[in-house]
Order: sequence, then structure tokens, then C-alpha cells
Amino acid sequence: MLNYSNIKLGKWDLHDLIDDKSTSSFANLVNDIKKDVSEFEANREVLKPDLDGPTFELLIHKLENILDVTSTVNSFAQLKYAADTSSNEAAALVLETEKMSSQISNQVLFFDLWFKKTLDSSNAERLIDSVPSVYREYLKHKRLVAKYSLNESEEKIINTLEVTGTGALVKIYDRMTNNFEFTVVKKHGKSKRIKIFKNKEKLLSLVRSSKAYERETAYKALFKTYEKNSGVLGEIYQNLVTQWRDENISIRGFKSPISVRNIYNNIDDTTIDTLLTVCKENAHLFHDYFFEKAKLIGMKKLRRYDLYAPISSKNIPRITFRNATRLVLDTFHKFEPRFGQFTERLFKQNHIDSEIRNGKTGGAFCYTVAPTRTPYVLLNFDGMMRDVSTMAHEFGHAIHSMFASDKPILVAHAPLPLAETASVFGEMLLNEEIYKKLNRQKKKIFLAEQIDDIYATVMRQAFFTLFEIEAHNQIVENGVTIDNISDLYMKNLRTQFGDSVRISEDFKWEWLYIPHFYHTPFYCYAYSFGNLLVLSLYQQFREEGNSFISKYIKILSAGGSEKPETLLKDSGFDITKASFWQQGFDLIKMKVDKLREDEN
Repeated sequence: MLNYSNIKLGKWDLHDLIDDKSTSSFANLVNDIKKDVSEFEANREVLKPDLDGPTFELLIHKLENILDVTSTVNSFAQLKYAADTSSNEAAALVLETEKMSSQISNQVLFFDLWFKKTLDSSNAERLIDSVPSVYREYLKHKRLVAKYSLNESEEKIINTLEVTGTGALVKIYDRMTNNFEFTVVKKHGKSKRIKIFKNKEKLLSLVRSSKAYERETAYKALFKTYEKNSGVLGEIYQNLVTQWRDENISIRGFKSPISVRNIYNNIDDTTIDTLLTVCKENAHLFHDYFFEKAKLIGMKKLRRYDLYAPISSKNIPRITFRNATRLVLDTFHKFEPRFGQFTERLFKQNHIDSEIRNGKTGGAFCYTVAPTRTPYVLLNFDGMMRDVSTMAHEFGHAIHSMFASDKPILVAHAPLPLAETASVFGEMLLNEEIYKKLNRQKKKIFLAEQIDDIYATVMRQAFFTLFEIEAHNQIVENGVTIDNISDLYMKNLRTQFGDSVRISEDFKWEWLYIPHFYHTPFYCYAYSFGNLLVLSLYQQFREEGNSFISKYIKILSAGGSEKPETLLKDSGFDITKASFWQQGFDLIKMKVDKLREDEN
């Protein structure tokens, strides 16, 4: 067991990756990689249709070894930089390793292209059947993606044009929006004071203010700036959508704009259709919640400005890092001993960077180097209860990685839709434990905060995706204007909120400030998928008890070795059925009903 008396805020130790006190350690690893890559390249001549299974498997293992050592070098540089972004030495090391990785990727690309594009279907199937089963879904997915790939010269043309085409448009969007200034008019008695925000995140922190006027002025300042620039930002979006259709539908042959994302996520179109349909059908649950939240904050009806208003601003409790660690570990041990044991390993190996300090990367993340290595977790612990939830979330990611540690590096990482399966589940376990210990008033506040988070990660993201589907169709099929797109977004909001929230006209410009629409179309449903999946699984856990745990661990242990639908169905969870997703909303309904009971 962990000795809690030794638990304190601090930095992680990267010496088990590379001993940076030894000048030769890093150089030796780089030389080993270069030697392995050179030897791997010598196998070009054996890549023929009649390649035998054992040789194919041997090449896969050689590639894995290159990836493992390259990841060690890259991870050391990235983690060193995350710990101190002000370090010129760390920044230079990141640049050096990124260049090396790019070069290595190009040198080993021939093997990937041969298997995906050059090799005929019959021999590809023969080789897939010849390797251990753990690789088969990974290789099948490669061949599936290859159906939408072009020949090497065509791909090079697209890659070249992307730099000055879509890539350049996204950079222009980022550069413009990152340099926006926002003017907020603040009241001071009878006088008014103007404050200029040069940082959007600082402005957006006001939307969670306990003061209704501050929430409103923050949103108005945000949307006024985006409306002023809507001509350029809207035209960028229209061009990105048109290019997405031209390349992916007309040239590559994908079925629909969202199918592109689904194929790369290894998820069937029908599964995502079912998910989004169930989300839309359950929007009324949040309508009920928003009516209830209005009462909690003393309003007749919520305005969209008030959606993230805090329920209470009184004496926010604080917690020490040691007590937070004990709370999380006790929760995990209680659920399943290995959850606690894996988390203890992070502390015993000093793989956690928890303190707040100048130059350190903000936020939190879990970083998996390779399956056989204990992950690293970065936190910025400030003693708030939300920091404890963040701790449970990131430790959940680490647990997920450690359960899949027996998988090869090529298939150890869970696909995007399953990436939150352990992290959000860990948060839910923690929330249940915290909830039990609160008095009635605090339980009400805590429950409302949970539902706020569920709305933001499930329903909001689903309606973002529904908007994208409609926007892509309208832009390409009907040549709509920027104002038409904004009207489309307002229609989406009205469907989402019904009569539970008053939506002011300025929210028609909200879509312009959602970066995912520009950077990675149809990415947002992954949030809905991941979070609702966990809600559904958690509801099943409540119903089944301990018999659920072995099935759940099977899911975590698979990593990315199986297609999500297949993996979950083998454990008794059919995500192609609306009834599975409905379980998650049944749990949400229970929370909303409980909140209303406590209020009455």
C-alpha cells in the first residue's frame, strides 16, 4: 500500500526514460533508431505478393521496435518541455526529435503503403490470417482506409496543395481568432468602465461568473467580435466545407461528409446515426434540468447567457493533495483492487507532475509512452474539488493504458470513441463517493454541477455534430450564405433548448468560434460517444454490481485491438442499438429527478 505520509506536490522523474545526466544516453538511443531504420529499409526487396507469413510478422515486430524506441525519445523531449516550456534546451530538444520522427516516418512509409495499396486483396487476407489475432483488426482497418486512398503521386499532390490550401485557411482562422480583442463594458455603480480582453480564455471565464450581468456582457463581447469578422470567418468555413466534399466525396469516394470521420474512427455510420438520434430524442431531459436550474439560481427562466452560472459561490471547499490522493485511491481500490494498484504505481515510480509553477504547461494530461512503460500524468493541483475530479480522470486514462500493457504498441491505444472509457468512469466513481458524504444542500449543488458537465460533454457536442451535418449539406447543395448558416445554427439551438432557455439573437454567431468545425470536422461526436458510453456502462454497473467489472476490464484490456462495436458486443453491450445509449439517458434522468426531489 501507498505511504500517504510521503505524498506531496512535486515534479515527475524522467530518468527511467533517458538519464539526461548522461550525455551519451540520448545520442545512443538516436543512433540505435537510425541503425534499426536503415536495416528495416533493406527489406524493400522482399515485399512481394507471395511474402510468407513469418517474414511479414517479423517485419511488423521490427517496425514496433522502431516505434517503441522513437516514442521513448520523443516522450522524453515532450515531457521535459511540458514541465518547463520556458526552457530553451527543452524546446530545442522537441524540435530535434520532431524532425527525427518525421524523417523516420518517411523512411518506413514504404511498408505501410505496400500493405495498404500495392498488395492485392487475396494476399492481404492471407497475411492478415497468418499473424497473431491481436493484429488482425488493426490490419483490416488499414486495408479499409486504403480503399479511400489514392495512388502515391496523387496523395503527394493533395499533401502539397493542403499546405497552401486548407492548411493555410485553418492557420488564417487561428491567427485571426487568437489575436481578437474583446471589449467588455463593466458597471461600477452609475458609471461604466471599459475593459479590453486580449485573451479569449480569460474572457470566457466570466460566463461562469455568479453575476448575471458579467455573464451577459462576456458573451456579448465575444459574439460582437465574431460577428464583426463573420464575413471572413464564414467564407473560410464555406471553403473548408466545399474542399472537404470535393476531396473526400468526389475524389476519394466516401459515402458522406461524416463518413470520413467514422471510417478513421473505425465506427460504422449506422452506429453514429443511432447515437445522434437518441441524443436528439432525449433533449427534453435537459429542458427539465434547465427549468430546475433557473429556480436554483433565483430566475424565472434561464437565458442562454446563464447556462453555466454557478449554483453557489459560498465558501468553496479546498482539499490537500494528500487527502485528494487518498480519496481517489480509496475509491479506486473499493471498485477493483487493480484500479488502486495501478494508480499507486504512478506515485511509487514518481510519474506525476502535480505542482503549479511558472513555465509549466497548464491543464492536465496522461501521456502513454509505450505499453510496457508506466504512463506519466501532468496535473496543476490547486486544492479545488474540480482538481480531484481531474486527478481521477487522468488516473483513469493511465489505468486504461496499464490494463492494455500486454498489447503490442501498434494496437495498444484505444480508438478515439473509446478513449474516455476509463477516465470518465473514474470520475463517476469518485463523484458517487463524494456525493454520499455531503449534506442535503451540498448534494443539490454537486448534483447540478454534474448535470452541467454532462450537458456540455454529451448533448451540446451531439447538437454541434447535427449542425455540422446540416451545414455541410446546405453549403454544397444549396450554396447558402453566411447569414443562412447562422440562421441554421439558431434553428439548431431552438431544437436543442425548446422553451426551456431564452436564446438571444447574438448566439447565431456562436458557431464561428468552435475551432473543431474548422480544424477537424465531425470530431465533436466523439465527446458525446465517449461520455454517453460511460454513462450507459455505469448504469449497467449499477444494475449488475460486481458481475459487471470483469466485462468492463475486458474492454479496457483490449486497447485498440478490436473494432469498437465488436469489442463491446463481445462483452454484452450492443452500441448499435438505441436501447444501449438510452441507458445513459436513464441515468441522467435519475439525476435530474433526484435534483427536483431535493428541491421540493
